Amino acid sequence: MTALPPKKHKTALMLTFLVFLMLGLSFAAVPFYRLFCQLTGFGGTTMRAEKLPEAASTEIVTVRFNADTNPALPWDFKPKQVSVEGQIGAPFLAFFEAKNTGNAPSSGTATFNVTPLKAGKYFHKIQCFCFSAQVLQPGEVYTFPVSFYVDPKILDDPFMKDVRTVTLSYTFFPTVAGQ
Repeated sequence: MTALPPKKHKTALMLTFLVFLMLGLSFAAVPFYRLFCQLTGFGGTTMRAEKLPEAASTEIVTVRFNADTNPALPWDFKPKQVSVEGQIGAPFLAFFEAKNTGNAPSSGTATFNVTPLKAGKYFHKIQCFCFSAQVLQPGEVYTFPVSFYVDPKILDDPFMKDVRTVTLSYTFFPTVAGQ
């Protein structure tokens, strides 16, 4: 068997490197995309807040709620209220209820977003059940609180002038074993 000429050897090494680089980037894409969405509010991803803004506006916002459950999770999941209305920048507290309709304990994790998608960067959660996995025993009913506010900076954004209603949506999925 003859060795590859130096030029073809270099090309083969470059192509092998490129394949491994592409493979590595494919694994890194999901965490980078998640981080990008969390930093920018892209795709309706909400922000996480440690504290409330300095002052609330006199402008009113309506926040509607939606709740879904993946069919693989034996839970009934719904908002306790259809919507809340209040001042932009003021704290809101909403509640969601879940019931394990299965015969065994089960664990779920909630994904979330807001619509319109462009409102994501102005929707700040202070406390949310969606930050960690939840476990329900068979037949257990649990009420989950979520604390949030709509950032007053929404009023300074010319692209948000038409937005005074935001929908907060959650979908519970079964937790993957070991997570």
